Amino acid sequence: MLNVPGSEPSSPICSAKGCRADAVWVLAWNNPSLHTPERRKTWLACEEHREHLSGFLGVRGFLKDVVPLSEWEAPDAP
Repeated sequence: MLNVPGSEPSSPICSAKGCRADAVWVLAWNNPSLHTPERRKTWLACEEHREHLSGFLGVRGFLKDVVPLSEWEAPDAP
């Protein structure tokens, strides 16, 4: 059987459009005009797209943190 990155149902994949690579980074962000300051939305990124996705969020002032997926702890749901 061919092992394609991201093909496992539980394998997180990159959020970049059209990318199916395994995610290794979590980009935590929020849009201050829509979300409370403590709210964090997340995008996942592979090595190749981490800088591009971070830049996209950063120029808009949305990016709050970039954390390796292996170290990410999602905030508790309210």
